[in-house]
Amino acid sequence: MSNSIFRILTLLILAAGSAQAQLFITQTGETSFFSKTPMENISAVNKKVGSVLNTQTGEIVVRMTMTDFNFPNKLMQEHFNENYVESEKYPYAMFRGKIQPIPDLNKPGTYDVSAVGTFDLHGVKKERTLNGKLTVQGDKITLQSDFQVALVDHKIEVPKLVFAKIAEVIDVKNQFTLTKK
Repeated sequence: MSNSIFRILTLLILAAGSAQAQLFITQTGETSFFSKTPMENISAVNKKVGSVLNTQTGEIVVRMTMTDFNFPNKLMQEHFNENYVESEKYPYAMFRGKIQPIPDLNKPGTYDVSAVGTFDLHGVKKERTLNGKLTVQGDKITLQSDFQVALVDHKIEVPKLVFAKIAEVIDVKNQFTLTKK
């Protein structure tokens, strides 16, 4: 994620909060996905995911560059970017939402949370509730979530020729370790 875009996201979240807001940020979050079919399994990981959390308001933004996903097979990576997510046309995926409930972030521990917001992938915005765990440990907050993305929900078309090799619903995992700014 470019620094200028990340700064803009940070300012947007900060502007929505109060003077007491504390921001926790990462530019090295990890998002991975897995597609399982009887014919082929496909996996990829992106370790350059940016995220900002405003602890005062619970607002969170997650943004990733689609071309930063790495596949074990370069041909899969090429097909992913050119044919499915169309990375030239839709270079980013983003989630912007609010964590509910906001746990007491002054107390170390692990908390079940949900983030309610908008997930934008392939130019299609969908309202989503993502469930996960938030762990407070000193000046670090770790967020973990697993969810599924139906390709049809984001108008990602799979040609009939390869339909048996790509799952209609993709499993997604996120892990972000954010530090106080």
